[in-house]
Formats: sequence, C-alpha cells, structure tokens
Amino acid sequence: MSSSIPVGLQRAVVLLSGGLDSATTLAIARAAGFDCYCLSLDYGQRHRIELDSAARVALALGASEHRVLHLALDKFGGSALTDTRIAIPVDGLQPGIPATYVPARNTIMLSLALAWAEVLDSRDIYIGVNAIDYSGYPDCRPEYIAAYEAMANLATKAGVEGRKLSIHTPLLSLTKAEIIRCGSKLGVDYRHTVSCYQADERGRACGVCDSCRIRREGFSAAGVADPTSYVLSPHEA
Repeated sequence: MSSSIPVGLQRAVVLLSGGLDSATTLAIARAAGFDCYCLSLDYGQRHRIELDSAARVALALGASEHRVLHLALDKFGGSALTDTRIAIPVDGLQPGIPATYVPARNTIMLSLALAWAEVLDSRDIYIGVNAIDYSGYPDCRPEYIAAYEAMANLATKAGVEGRKLSIHTPLLSLTKAEIIRCGSKLGVDYRHTVSCYQADERGRACGVCDSCRIRREGFSAAGVADPTSYVLSPHEA
C-alpha cells in the first residue's frame, strides 16, 4: 500500500485487529473522510491468524499504511489468549471478566497508537471497542476511554501545545447486529475478518468460543448471511 497522503485529508490512526469490529471501525473512519493509518499488534496471541486478516482488511478498505508491531505479551501470560495452558471458554458467556481478557491490552495498544499519531501529526485515533455485545472486558467501557483520552492530552507534546487528541469509539453503544448492518452498508467484506479466539491456520472459526457466539448471533439478528468459515458447522458446534 502506498503511504502517499491525499491532499486535504486528515490522518487518523486506526487500531486494526483483523476482526469484525475493527474492520467496521476502519470503514467508518474512511467514510468520515480520514486518511487511515492502521496499526496491528502481534502480542503472542494464539489466534495470530487474525493478523493476516488485518492485512487483507487494510488493503480492501483503502488504508494508506498498515503496520504490525511485535510485543510478546505471552511472556507475561495471564490470559487464555496468550497462554495455551489456560483453556478458551467454550460454554457461553458467563458472569464476570472471562479468561480471554488480556491484561492492559487496550492500554498498550492505545499507547502505541498515540505515539504514532504524534509522529503523523494526527489528532484522531479510532478503536473498535464495544460495551453492548461484548465479553465484559474492563478496557472496553466508556469511562475507560474517557479517562485514557484525558490522560493522552496531558501526557503528549501535542496535547500540551493545544492540539487536542480525540479517541473515536463509533461502535461503543451499538449491538453486534447494528455493527454488521453499518459495515455492510459501507462495503465491509466480512469474509476477510477473523473473530475466533482459536481459529485454525486457515482462519476457520471454532464456533463455540465467546467471540464466535457473539459474532454468529450478530449476523443472525442483523438478517445478514454469515460468511464465517467454521471448522464445524454452526449446528455441529
């Protein structure tokens, strides 16, 4: 992808995991007129295949640049996504914060996005957090985003000099069905995305982890055909 900047467009850094939500977020940022620079994090996640999806999504949706940073959070562990000794929950959403929560992941990713935004002279960061149909992660809540934005404007040269940074969370209060309908209208090809916490090397979803359940129910509620490739059929799962 070319890193040339179209005349007149403001730059935005978009956190792109390769999943359904982040793909939709990128499409929204592009529709808002931003020149998008996508950032993905290879943090030792067991579903690393999502990074291949992120590259396809960035290309398909016209991002100006896509970078992958490597940070081995699996050296800490503490999450089913970074430690294979911890089982991925497959029995449906349960009360409390699930084992798939990765300690400080969004804080780390937003910090990296913040650093790149300063270098790019960008005042806008997009992240696809959602607080409606989600797994209950504490770093997806609106009060967390508000607190991080306030901190970012205190902690950066740009903020101190009056160039206020905004963290955009366009999916925060949407249901998964609403997200899918929005993305479909904006031309997102969800076949390019991977949401499964234990997708195989071909990107096929397990169909039973929390993320798969939320995604599948979202497509059903949206009345949109589910393009997900499953290891097992939804009925078998």
